[in-house]
Amino acid sequence: MEQKINKIMEILTEHFNYKKRTTLNRMRKSNKDAFKILISCLLSLRTQDKNTEKASKKLFVVADTPKKILELSNKKLEKLIYSSGHYKKKAQTLKHVSKEIITKFNGRVPDTKEELLSIKGIGPKTANIVLSFAFNKLVLPIDTHCHRIPNRLGWVKTKTPEQTEKELEKILPKKYWKEFNGVFVLFGKTICQPVSPWCSKCPINQYCPKIGVKRSR
Repeated sequence: MEQKINKIMEILTEHFNYKKRTTLNRMRKSNKDAFKILISCLLSLRTQDKNTEKASKKLFVVADTPKKILELSNKKLEKLIYSSGHYKKKAQTLKHVSKEIITKFNGRVPDTKEELLSIKGIGPKTANIVLSFAFNKLVLPIDTHCHRIPNRLGWVKTKTPEQTEKELEKILPKKYWKEFNGVFVLFGKTICQPVSPWCSKCPINQYCPKIGVKRSR
């Protein structure tokens, strides 16, 4: 299994490089501002990457610290992040998270999973993205693509992203942990899609048992 995982990771890492990756993954390369990474991650929930980038850029021009976000009116904040979708709920989350960071953590984004998860609105995936992208910690941020594809490949047999995270920690060589999210998110968006994946142009087609795939292109 380890030899197969190594081969697949080598191929995918070569195909899906940083230039093509998501806003958050590009921020990891160019920006170690933990607060910006956290906020962009919260804005990215349930929306397309282009919308995350647009909303993040508009917001950070006006407010790029917890204090500045709290100083914005709800209406102004909602307008700035409108393009991310679910903007009313996200505005509430951003305000709450900013307030917690100021009151509980002296204005600094915490660098432990336990502390991050203690803030309502921050889930396991967001916490791990902040830990990995901002603080360079060896953790595995697992979203829907990072959960679905390892199951499709037969690496794991899990029901939830949390279970997938724990199982991947056992089998995925640590040298790939930092690359894993960026590679699999882009792979999942473009090739290994949830319904009818593009198996005909998949670079790892020969290594994939296609578990659960009923129809492909």
